[in-house]
Amino acid sequence: MVEPEELPVFESPQITNVMHADVKSVHAELVRMRQADAEFIRAEEVEMQNSAAANVKAGQVTARQSGLGMVNATEARLENAAAGFVRAENASVSGYTAVLGARSADIHHSAVGYLAAKEVHAEDVRTVVLLARNVNGNITTTLDTRGVVIAGLIGGLFGGLMLLLGRFLLRRS
Repeated sequence: MVEPEELPVFESPQITNVMHADVKSVHAELVRMRQADAEFIRAEEVEMQNSAAANVKAGQVTARQSGLGMVNATEARLENAAAGFVRAENASVSGYTAVLGARSADIHHSAVGYLAAKEVHAEDVRTVVLLARNVNGNITTTLDTRGVVIAGLIGGLFGGLMLLLGRFLLRRS
């Protein structure tokens, strides 16, 4: 049986450049990645180009043509990127994102599954669920805030009726 080789761990107090490499985790003030991938990144600033990361915690994240699993940042800028979960105070996104939660979101030419933000500026955006206080721009959505509330009420009413019907049928037996 072939044993998996251990991935290196980079820890640097200043700047870490990762190019053409696979790493387990990176901890530094500034992380620059080009054609590389990492399981976990913790930094004040992250710059990614044609790279991938499973989990990123940073003050500022800039990713171009990259894939990210989970991002937790103050500022997130994703250009032509694919992301699973993005949580940021301010987010600028173009590409594909499954879940985006932000105070302010600037989204262009993107598809977002679930979008929750206080303020959204959008251009040519498609979403499944949209929860936002202020929306500016062109967004095509399957469920907006009103639709989510109505779907929740109908689902709750239907679920409650099914529980009552089940109790009624079980008592008769």
